[in-house]
Formats: sequence, C-alpha cells, structure tokens
Amino acid sequence: MIPAKFDYVAPTSVEEALSALADAGDDAKVIAGGQSLLPVLRMRLNAPEVIIDLGRIDALRGIRDDGDAIVIGAMTTHADVQADPLVREHATLITKAVTEVADPQIRHRGTFGGALAHADPAGDLGAPALALDAEFVIAGSGGTRTVAASDFFVDLFTTAIEDDELLTEVRIPKKTGWGAHYEKFVRVAHQWPIVAIGAAVKVDGGTISEARVGLTNMGSTPLRATSVEQALVGQPATDEAVRAAAASAGEGTNPPSDLNGDADYRRHLATVLTRRAVLAAAGG
Repeated sequence: MIPAKFDYVAPTSVEEALSALADAGDDAKVIAGGQSLLPVLRMRLNAPEVIIDLGRIDALRGIRDDGDAIVIGAMTTHADVQADPLVREHATLITKAVTEVADPQIRHRGTFGGALAHADPAGDLGAPALALDAEFVIAGSGGTRTVAASDFFVDLFTTAIEDDELLTEVRIPKKTGWGAHYEKFVRVAHQWPIVAIGAAVKVDGGTISEARVGLTNMGSTPLRATSVEQALVGQPATDEAVRAAAASAGEGTNPPSDLNGDADYRRHLATVLTRRAVLAAAGG
C-alpha cells in the first residue's frame, strides 16, 4: 500500500529539527532509520502531515568515550554500534544485543536511538539499556535534559520524550571487564523475541560480585530482574547457584499472551533463559 500524502522536511541540525517539530505540532512524525515507521506508513496505520527526517544531522551520529561512559549518538546505525571496539570493550551487553537485531540489512539502516525511542517491549535494545543503567539525553526548545533508563520507558510504545523533543544520544556507563550475554528465544530466524534476557555480570575469583539482568517482552516496557540480581551477588558462578537465583525471573512480570505462547509459558521461559544468559556471561 502507498502511504498517505505528507510534506517532507530534512533538517541538517538539531535546532532545525526542533523548529520543524514546533511548526508542525501534532501533525509531524520523526523518521530516523525508518525500519519501524515506514511499515506503519505503508499500512496507513498513521498518516502524519509532515515527516521530519533526521538522516542529514551528522551531529547525531557516532560513538565516543566520555570518561566513565560510552556515548552513542541517536542516529548511529546498529551495524556501527555492533562493530565499534569501545562498545565491545566497555558495554559488551550492547554489542551482544545489537548483533541479534533482525538481519544485516535492517542493522545497516536502523538506528540505535530510533529503536529505543520506538519503545517496542519486544525490541532487543530496551532491556540491555535498562540493565546497564543507561541515560537518555533529550533535546527540546528549552535545552537538553537527561533521563535515566528507569524513567525513560513509560508504557507500550511510549517514552519520556515529549512531542516537541528529540532523543540526541544515549550514555552507557562502562562495565569494563564484565561478562555479558543476550539470550534470545525465537521460533524462526530474525523474529521479534518471544522472550529474551540480557545479562551482565562481574565475577571475582569464581564468585559473582555484581549482576545486571534485563527482560525483553515480559511486560509493556523492558523490565529489570532486580530479585535475580540480588540473589546472584555473592554466589558462585555455578549452574546450581545460578539456577536458584534465576527461579524468580518471572516474578512481578506481566508478559503478553499470543500465538507464540501464553503468559505462563513466557514466565517459564524467562527462568530458563536467565540461567543460560547468566552462566554464559559468567563464563565469558
């Protein structure tokens, strides 16, 4: 199907993009890589009067070291994040998760910030970003503000970004030397995860000293398995100890029920995948 008619704006700076947003108001949609928005437009599930394309804003691309954090520009492609040595060294869980995003074509077009701003609870990046305590830098007419990941994901497809604001970059606190793994369960290749688990652990002398665990597609937003994290600390990185800690992974979650499985099935999957992810992270 052909999208409904719309006006097209391609600003070259964040300031121009914010001005275009202010002028268009509720009639505008922002496009980054287009991998989420274009299918919606083709099916006419949304018919904005103005499309604001961020593709020409070079300032929104790139990855840099900022002391205690790695900073990823919102328009940086998944493929560039996947290949970046800074991300691989200091935020390994992000590298592991990005590698699982769809297929190579989408990873070369889709953007890191665009996927996070879309806030699909089945998306592969939200839970790892939440688990790593990422911070989201948002620009608006009144300046910039920084929002913690715990406050960024508000509801299904809803974030803390207001209608007149743009996500400009994501700050990932360094977890240098931590092991990490992203365990994704699908029925067919390149599918949205039925359930996925992102785990990052710090192991000292065979004992887990710190742990971060994020849950994908276990509620209307990405979730963090804090009970599992707490249970892992001080435990040996053994199958028995990790299995016991992972048993609470599904507690307090509200996963969907659909053709891929009901809520109870997903809660069971969460415990199994958490054990696998933590053990793989501890071993790596």
